[in-house]
Amino acid sequence: MRPALTLHRVDVPSDTPGAPGRLADVVAGGGVVVLSGAGLSTDSGIPDYRGPTGTLRRAAPMTYEEFTSDVEATRRYWARSHLGWRTVATAEPNAGHHAVATLQRRGLVAGVVTQNVDGLHQAAGSTDVLELHGGLQNVVCLGCRSLSPRRAMHGRLAAANPGFEATVRSVNADGDVDIDLAAVARFRLVACPACGEGPLKPDVVFFGENVPPERVRQATAQVDAARALLVLGSSLTVMSGYRFVLQAMRRGIPVVIASAGPSRGDEHAAVRLTGPLGTVLPDLVARLGGATGTATPVALLDGA
Repeated sequence: MRPALTLHRVDVPSDTPGAPGRLADVVAGGGVVVLSGAGLSTDSGIPDYRGPTGTLRRAAPMTYEEFTSDVEATRRYWARSHLGWRTVATAEPNAGHHAVATLQRRGLVAGVVTQNVDGLHQAAGSTDVLELHGGLQNVVCLGCRSLSPRRAMHGRLAAANPGFEATVRSVNADGDVDIDLAAVARFRLVACPACGEGPLKPDVVFFGENVPPERVRQATAQVDAARALLVLGSSLTVMSGYRFVLQAMRRGIPVVIASAGPSRGDEHAAVRLTGPLGTVLPDLVARLGGATGTATPVALLDGA
């Protein structure tokens, strides 16, 4: 049975009084499921979508319908992604990713569900990470459905487009970049290495595409079994993440939100903390010391 917690609503987007201590109180009891968003990876040099570095402020992302119905849109995506891949491929996990991995090793974090596609949770040492939106490490053929490594795809594109370069004006959260359309026109696509056809698509959920039902089922099961839901660096603007906050609220599972700015779920938060996650999460680890999931949970009482 979940320990009883006294919840209180906070004014959006103000921090809960004593938020760092309250955050530690929640995590100390263990059974925490982390839901992470792009804001967790900004310290690794990968911009987010809607936060302070948000790329949606500048341009709309490629949609699934556009990618699959227009070969020139496909060409545009791969030309831009080919140049942007280096940003994702060379990114290193930051202190926030390492803090989550540490909490998982101590048995305090029971599961990690991420909206990110950069693989940095795994690189930091987190295990059994559920990638809601897939990962950029693989490419899928929309014809034969075979998977191939993104690094191999990068090499094949480089061989088909020797010397291809363009001025990169901005980098997006999924590794896509903004370049001049004149450069795109001369970019050559490559076929699927398995069936010789294609088209090829990064194995991620595009805007307008549905998260695979099995992933939703797995994430739903994790949240149902959680003692608390810890949201890190997500604006929760899209339903793929926000649905789990609503689920936790319906189940009486406390929601704790830590991010650099406001989120759609703030009104449902038992604890709300604003700040850079590369500082907030290592501070959390330090506050917990050697705590493990066997710690006695502390109720979120006013003034605690």
